[in-house]
Amino acid sequence: MRNLKGKSLIDFPSDYVVVDIETTGLDVSYDKIIEISAVRYKENIQVDKFSELVKARVDEFITDLTGITNDMLKNAREVEEVLSSLKNFITPNDIIVAHNANFDINFLYDNFQKINVNFSNDFIDTLRIARLLKTDMKSHRRSEERRVGKECRS
Repeated sequence: MRNLKGKSLIDFPSDYVVVDIETTGLDVSYDKIIEISAVRYKENIQVDKFSELVKARVDEFITDLTGITNDMLKNAREVEEVLSSLKNFITPNDIIVAHNANFDINFLYDNFQKINVNFSNDFIDTLRIARLLKTDMKSHRRSEERRVGKECRS
């Protein structure tokens, strides 16, 4: 149970941190984070970014989906170290923005819990907003978000 998880907001402030993670799968109980990216905005202007790969092994499906290879991950830091750096980047008062935010937030929350670090930032889910605003669309996939993540890696 995630008692201390932040609240889902329907708002769009001018100061926020956009977060995207890549994982080895969909189940937070079994799968691993392989990349964490975050971009800080102040008054809607990008002011800082964080992006780091995480040591893990990926299969061909995940490589095809994300572009992340085992060779890219072999010298990466362990998840605990990357999360410590992320915690220094994201302050407790930052509002997190993510597409399908519950997925990313749950992976981060559960992994922070494993290292006894509180992560309870409120968050905005752009998927939720897209579904409310774009009712005529069949899909609200993350193709644009994937492009941004790959740009952070470059």
